[in-house]
Amino acid sequence: NKTDAILRETEVLNLRNRLAAIEKQREENVVRKEHGKSARLKYAALITLLITAGGIVLFSGKEITGDEILNKYYQAYETVSSSRSYSQSADADYIMAMDYYKIHDYRKAALYFSKVLEKEPGDMESTLLQGVSHFEISDYPESKRLFSRVIDDKDNLFIEDARWYLALCYIKTGEETKAVDHLLKIRNSESIYRNPAKKILRKIK
Repeated sequence: NKTDAILRETEVLNLRNRLAAIEKQREENVVRKEHGKSARLKYAALITLLITAGGIVLFSGKEITGDEILNKYYQAYETVSSSRSYSQSADADYIMAMDYYKIHDYRKAALYFSKVLEKEPGDMESTLLQGVSHFEISDYPESKRLFSRVIDDKDNLFIEDARWYLALCYIKTGEETKAVDHLLKIRNSESIYRNPAKKILRKIK
C-alpha cells in the first residue's frame, strides 16, 4: 500500500512538472508572439508615417522654382499696331525699335527704345517694351526700373502689363515677398493677368 501510494504521488508530481513545463512554454510563446506583433505594428506604423510624409512632400509640399513659373506663365508682350505717325522723323528710332522687337532681337530693340526715350521720356509704351527687351536679355535690374517707372506714372494704358512683368521679374530674381505683393494686387483687380496671378500665388504661398 505504501509503495502504491508513493508511486501515485510520484506520478502526480511528474504530471505537475510536465504541466508546469507546458505552461511555461506556452507563456514564452505568447510573449514572443506579442513581441512580434508589437514589432510588426511598430514597423507598420513607421512605414505608414514614411508614406504619409513622402506623399506630403511629393504632392502637397512640392516647391516650384522661379524658372518653372516663368517657363509656364511668361510670354513677351505682344505689340499692336501703333498710332504713331511714321511720317515724323522723330519716330525713326521707334520704327527701328519695333522692327527689332517683332523679330525678337531684343538687344537692338532695347538700344533703339532707349533712343526713343531720350527724346520722349514720357512714352510709357516704349518704356514698357524696353523693360521687356531688357528682361529678355536677362538685364533684370533695368527691367525692374523700367516697369516700376510705368507703374509710378499712374496715367497710362500699360500699368497692369508693367505690374505683371515686374512680378515675374521679382520671381526670377528670388524676391518672393515683392512678387507676392504685386501678384496680390493683380489678383484683386480686373487685370487680364488676374487668373495666372491666382495660380502662381497658390504655388508660391
